[in-house]
Amino acid sequence: MTTPALYNPELLDRIADDLYANGFSIQPEALSPTLCHDLLMALQHQPLRSAGIGRSELHRTNADIRRDSIAWIEPDDTATRDWLAFAAELQQAINRRLFLGLFSFESHFAHYAPGAFYKTHVDAFRGESNRVVSVVAYLNPSWQQSDGGSMVLYEPGDQGETLAEVWPEQGTLAVFLSEEFPHEVKPALRDRYSIAGWYRINTSDSSRVDPPR
Repeated sequence: MTTPALYNPELLDRIADDLYANGFSIQPEALSPTLCHDLLMALQHQPLRSAGIGRSELHRTNADIRRDSIAWIEPDDTATRDWLAFAAELQQAINRRLFLGLFSFESHFAHYAPGAFYKTHVDAFRGESNRVVSVVAYLNPSWQQSDGGSMVLYEPGDQGETLAEVWPEQGTLAVFLSEEFPHEVKPALRDRYSIAGWYRINTSDSSRVDPPR
């Protein structure tokens, strides 16, 4: 019996082309229902902790800014290994098209309880981070727009104009340049499950090696 495809092979090139042309790509039904279901099951068996902001010694929790819970993804089962394999193939496609030199990938599961949010932010500040491309995958079956919980991408700069509104429907994938696009997660009326990930460049030198995350 043939194993169902986890995604359309043409997807990788579409994402890479969109990034080249626009800096972001929104792909509904990008991941198969089977993979999304299995990742959701894996998420629900993970010990989640309150997410924070900042890195290293500056890392702290701040419920006024974000209220999601997370668990970092490791290749612990078939679903997470399939997810990381997909991420590796997307990394190669982006590097072929955009020559970004993406070096590694990190990702975590995220749970937003009803009413939880993440206020407007960028995933990387220019010159202060090696995160280059952000990826968000949604795992929620039967999601309705009336449930809320959208991710809003804003135009770069200070204008605050909406560029795209992404609903967290099962299988939808959002990919965008980490430094370019402010975005936020709106509160939802039901539990909201997703994966957030980042491709990084290697800024290691002889005296310092980047940690995996």
